[in-house]
Amino acid sequence: MQKHQGSCHCGKVKFEATGAFNEVISCNCSMCQRKGTLLAFVPETQFTLLSGADSLTDYQFGKKKIHHTFCSTCGVTSFATGETPDGTKMKAINVRCLEGIDLKALTVQECDGRSF
Repeated sequence: MQKHQGSCHCGKVKFEATGAFNEVISCNCSMCQRKGTLLAFVPETQFTLLSGADSLTDYQFGKKKIHHTFCSTCGVTSFATGETPDGTKMKAINVRCLEGIDLKALTVQECDGRSF
């Protein structure tokens, strides 16, 4: 596992996440499909928000179990927050927002989020 830094486009929201970011999920739910996110999940304990908490806007839809946060200045969604069925708090990292990731080298798993 490696620690990576990430940010939104304008740089107001900055974070660090530790994980193996070589396998990602491409979800076809109404939100992810429109944004084109590639997601990797890490426990909240492996995530640190470095700056920009006051710049985050929260959006929820459907069953309202996931907090889709985005920068209120540039609109980029760097991560989302949710829980596993056992209550473990997780971050869904938009791997496209991480520095030093070769997107062509990722293994992409399709997820049928429309069915959830």
